[in-house]
Formats: sequence, structure tokens, C-alpha cells
Amino acid sequence: MKKAVFITGAQSGTGYGIAEHFAKNGVDVFITSRNGEAAERSAETLSKTYGVFSKGYECDIRNEQQVIDIFNDIDKTDRFVECVVLNAANMGFDPKDPAAGQDFWTVDIEDFGKVFETNLVWNFMIVRQAAIRMRREGKGSVVFISSNTSYRAIPGRAAYSASKGGINALVRALAVDLGPFGIRCNAVLPGTIKTERWHAMGNKQIVNGSLTPIGDISDFEDIANAVWFFATDMSKNITGTELVLDGGMSCQLYPRLLNELKRKAQENEI
Repeated sequence: MKKAVFITGAQSGTGYGIAEHFAKNGVDVFITSRNGEAAERSAETLSKTYGVFSKGYECDIRNEQQVIDIFNDIDKTDRFVECVVLNAANMGFDPKDPAAGQDFWTVDIEDFGKVFETNLVWNFMIVRQAAIRMRREGKGSVVFISSNTSYRAIPGRAAYSASKGGINALVRALAVDLGPFGIRCNAVLPGTIKTERWHAMGNKQIVNGSLTPIGDISDFEDIANAVWFFATDMSKNITGTELVLDGGMSCQLYPRLLNELKRKAQENEI
């Protein structure tokens, strides 16, 4: 069987960047999206551009049978998903105002719960189906896309931060449970990523290179490189770990820019 990678939320953005990296390296790619047509179009583009086998699937977070059916369909292609990447996530935004996140005082409990349902329960369902196949082969890699906000909270994102913290714990638990079967489980923790939404924010960007010690934030290639590391034998003795990719944002007590702003404020007072 040919080896393949399975990536959730890969019709565009970070997920597509990860899929493209694997395709460039000759790995067949299966991708999912809530929009099945978008997943199929992206898969077709990967196939035409890089000459790999690629297929897209619609995947609903509330439908375990659909997940089972997807992996059964993959089995028919005579391909083994050696790596599964859990990239799709509920970002915990207020649908009316994404910049506001979820207001603690008014957020609907159903909306709050859906963040955990997507980021933890749904991901668990996918990992289980992939791990059933990995156990037969005696090898496999599970890579979660977590977040540095699992350790450094931001306003209005309680559900998101908590769910990402849950992912980090789940990674360690799965590393213990699946390790005896040759299955490794690790997490990539990005900070802010240069997505289309980030670029569109322009001057309203909350985090950019001016706040990080290294003077930059992550692009898609940064995330893809980290996932590739965990997916391959480059990390064959690594499991249950986290790799932070945020330009040093989370290692500092406060950004250097704060001193500059304080100095300017004091000058204006004088």
C-alpha cells in the first residue's frame, strides 16, 4: 500500500499549506472540509499540480458514521494513512463579530460547547479511525494543530483556549495509549498565522512581527515544516510533545514594544 496523509480543514489556508507540502514530497493526500465541493476542488488542484493521488471529503463534526465511511472509502484506494493531521478547528468566534470572540456574559452555552465538540470530540473520532489502520501496520503519526493560547489566554476566547489546552492533554494521553502500537502523537502550537483574514485586517492586526522577539509571525510553510517533522522518521523517537511556533511570543514576559509605548506616553505627559 502507498502511504498517505489525512488532513482536516485543508481546502484552504494553513491546512492547504500542509497538504501542499506533503504533495510536493510525493505523498498522496486526503483532505476534508465542511464544504465538500471545496475539498474536492482543492484535492483536484493538488493532483494536477504535483502528480499525486488526492481526494477531498465533506466531513460533519456531528457525524461519526461519516468519519467511518470516509476511512472505509480510503481503504478501497489501497492507501495507508500513515499520518493524520487535525488542523480544522472551531475558533470560538462570535458569529456576529469575530474580533470580539465569545463574550463571557452572553455567549450561548450551545455555541460554547460546540468549540469543545469540534476541537476535542470530533478530533478524537478521526484519530480513532486512523489509529485502527495504524495499529494493523504497527506505525503511524498523529499531529494536532493546537495553539500557544493554550498557555497564554487572550480576551473573549475562553472556550478556544481551554479546548486547545485539552488538545495538549489529549496528545499526552494518546501518546501513552497508542505508543505500544507504534503510533506517535504530538502537537504543533502556532501563534498568529499569516492567513487571508490576518492580511485583510491591515492596521487592525492585533499581533504581528512588532510584538515578537524574532520580529515575525508564522506563515503556512512554518506550520507545514513542523507537521512534516512530526510525520516522518525525523521524529521517530518523539511522542507526547509540543512544538511552539510563535516567533518567541510566548517566551517573553512582555513585548519590547511595550517599553517604547510607555516611553512615548511619558514624553507626552511631560
